[in-house]
Amino acid sequence: MEGLVQFLPIIVMFVAMWFILIRPAQKRQKATATMQNSLKRGDKVVTVGGLHGEVDAIEDTTVYLIVDGNTRLKFERQAIGRVESV
Repeated sequence: MEGLVQFLPIIVMFVAMWFILIRPAQKRQKATATMQNSLKRGDKVVTVGGLHGEVDAIEDTTVYLIVDGNTRLKFERQAIGRVESV
């Protein structure tokens, strides 16, 4: 019983760290994956590198963006950082 009482603060610290650090990161990761999977043609997006463009076509793991009117670039789906709201 005394051994458990000695380890209780450490266990509480690990649980607290999970709620403070790991759980929010998992939520953000899930939200990002949902956003990337719900992309559709015509969406205005920003890549993780800061490039702004409009989704032209979507394949399994790639997204084609139209940039600067007539430039078409190919990106991995994971490279899309956010969808711009109009």
